[in-house]
Amino acid sequence: MKIAQHLREKNIAEYLIYMWQTEDLIRANGCDLDKVDAQIVSQFPPEEQDVLRQWYSDLIEMMRHDGVVEKGHLQINRNTLIQLTDLHRALLGSAKFPFYHAAYYKALPFIVELRQKGGNIDEPELETCFEALYGVFLLRLQKKTLSDETAKAIDAISALLSMLANYYDKDKKGELKIED
Repeated sequence: MKIAQHLREKNIAEYLIYMWQTEDLIRANGCDLDKVDAQIVSQFPPEEQDVLRQWYSDLIEMMRHDGVVEKGHLQINRNTLIQLTDLHRALLGSAKFPFYHAAYYKALPFIVELRQKGGNIDEPELETCFEALYGVFLLRLQKKTLSDETAKAIDAISALLSMLANYYDKDKKGELKIED
């Protein structure tokens, strides 16, 4: 929970990946709080366990409510992606952010290719980006190596999302002026 709060404040992109991982950890434990407690919560210091157990309990309840017990993402995570997509579109719609435009157009061929390979042509671009990063995260957990082409794609996508996360942070602080 503390990690999620910290990431939400410091890097929204890492937060979203972390929350997707948390959803998968809950699924891996059958959305069963007793299993989550035994496998995850029990690994933390005793003084943190009650708060953490409640956090996981709330997430499990939200997953059931949102109908994402088997797949998909919590509405709170989808809302974060919607906010990022809105900012992404605003940045692309402004001539004031040429470096963001450059990062986007560098990543775009990879995004298009990933959408075609995954059969998700209508999927929002940023969702494709986050799925790619999350997929690489899972591959690394399995100690699998990435092809040079995949590494190149991930570098471009990571640069784009990193820049977007920085703009998101500035926007939340009231420091980002998109319109003239």
